Amino acid sequence: MAQYARRGVHGQTVEVIARRILAGEIAEGATLNLAALQQELDVSLTALREALKVLTAKGIVDARQKRGTFVRPRADWHLLDGDVIRWQFAEGAGQHLLDQLHEVRTIVEPAAARLAATRATGADLAALDEALAEMSAATDPVTAVRADLAFHRALLAATHNELVQRLEVVMETGLAERDRLVHGGAPDDDPVPSHRAVVEAIRRTDATGAEQAMRDLLDKAIRDVQKLRRRPGDRR
Repeated sequence: MAQYARRGVHGQTVEVIARRILAGEIAEGATLNLAALQQELDVSLTALREALKVLTAKGIVDARQKRGTFVRPRADWHLLDGDVIRWQFAEGAGQHLLDQLHEVRTIVEPAAARLAATRATGADLAALDEALAEMSAATDPVTAVRADLAFHRALLAATHNELVQRLEVVMETGLAERDRLVHGGAPDDDPVPSHRAVVEAIRRTDATGAEQAMRDLLDKAIRDVQKLRRRPGDRR
């Protein structure tokens, strides 16, 4: 689903309301005062309603006759939606989400590497090699994050399982936030060797080796986050 950050008045309205809800400023079950929101945000009623349609599609709000527009229970929210993940990071849920992301990655990516070792085509290997080259050449956090995302996207694609590939929505959004923290903190080691080990095992069609290499990579990833948390002043 499309992300709405920084897309004009409409996107800004979505962002403000969503982040207030996820931060608990507008509680689950609360009815939204549309007139007050329209005045406060200085937007048209049409723009406000269009923004609420986005949040309705994400399971965050709903509307009923006589009750109006209200916040749905958290259990109804589309927590795997890329925007919802990003909004939670923005509202300070970073440590909890990073822990959950690592658990999801531990379940998904070693199995994805195993599948890729038996199914990857020449084009898949070329995409993985290209991501490695970009990772090796990265000289700033933005480029490093982009290269890492390209690698993990290529890995999921190499499984040739459409359902696994769709996991890139949650994987990429959460991984991007994790990468911004780690790469922005000037990591003291090179991420390329651990990623290359995965690719080389896939190239050899070594399913067991690819799975283990990915587990090793994930172990390194969690150590990177733990180092970040130990730094003075870190609140995540």
